[in-house]
Amino acid sequence: MYAPFDTILPADSVEFCPHPDAKNIFVCGTYKLEEEQPLGESPPVPSAPTSQTRRGQCLVFGVHSEEDVSLCASKMQEISLPAVLDLKWCHTTQGRRPLLAVADAEGCIDIFEWDIEQKHLHASGPLRIAPSHVLCLSLDWSNRRSPTSTAGSLAVSLSDGRLALLEPDQTGQLSVTDTWAAHDHEPWIVAWDYWNTNVMFSGGDDLRLKIWDKRQGFEQPVTVNRRRASRFDAGVTSIQSHPNVEHIIAVGSYDSTVRLFDVRKPLTPLTQADVGGGAWRVKWHPSPSRTHDLLVAAMHDGFKIVRFRDMWNKHDSHSGETGGKWEIQKRYDEHASLAYGVDWSHHSWQNQPGQTLIASASFYDHALHLWRG
Repeated sequence: MYAPFDTILPADSVEFCPHPDAKNIFVCGTYKLEEEQPLGESPPVPSAPTSQTRRGQCLVFGVHSEEDVSLCASKMQEISLPAVLDLKWCHTTQGRRPLLAVADAEGCIDIFEWDIEQKHLHASGPLRIAPSHVLCLSLDWSNRRSPTSTAGSLAVSLSDGRLALLEPDQTGQLSVTDTWAAHDHEPWIVAWDYWNTNVMFSGGDDLRLKIWDKRQGFEQPVTVNRRRASRFDAGVTSIQSHPNVEHIIAVGSYDSTVRLFDVRKPLTPLTQADVGGGAWRVKWHPSPSRTHDLLVAAMHDGFKIVRFRDMWNKHDSHSGETGGKWEIQKRYDEHASLAYGVDWSHHSWQNQPGQTLIASASFYDHALHLWRG
């Protein structure tokens, strides 16, 4: 539908801005290891400090319509950084500038503010989370459902098996308040429960999905999936709390399966969908009108929209039934390499109602695509 963009360096992450005045903005992160090795295929994470160099960029794009008929995107800015593994926009109120956090390969979270008038990302300075040989693998903001005028809390997973919690002080400045040993192997993902921001989920190459509660401390998780019914056959790679349906999380794994869990009964999945290829990222549709649609970056098998049926009723309350149906509502196979980064736009473009703009990024062919679904 749209001409692909060459990101030059391998692309692995994409995020659309949710801010009311910047919904046409999205960012793409890139990752280049001198001895190239894709994320998630024999982990690119060394077990001990090395002199390996990983470099990347944060690329900023703007989407605009031409004569109200078609959409096109143009690169607005590129920022050189250590290799980027994840990036997320904070959900802020309209009076607050959009805030972006970037997880880099040298133990830092890089914070940026988007200047709406100048249309430019300004660095607020890196936050040191770990030694420079430790990679920040993933991050998530806590305030998805309740946009704030200051930064939300930020959870970060680290390649040495730890998780970190960053919280804002009275002036809104983020600082590390807790770090703890969470997984025996790389924790590829950490995510908040958007409905209860005392709770976090994490998953990693130890095949474990864990639930943590700030109120109980971090010496041990509240729950670990030990039962056979909830066992993963490969590492846990992606988790997202449903922003519009309480208690529901989607969990992706290298075992090519996406599982849905009710967090009140986290030991047995409600259903599971075989998406093929390895589920590196899962993203719920941001609109309350499409609560059953999940976007999946399926690594070796392209990008897909999975639609879950009979899982919760029209009031978006979980029905309590197991074994709900699912189907691949759409797939996008135009990429020539590993499918890693993907996201829905938060903007409702009027020229094609019911079809959401999607950005997707792939690794070895360093390609960024726009499509609809």
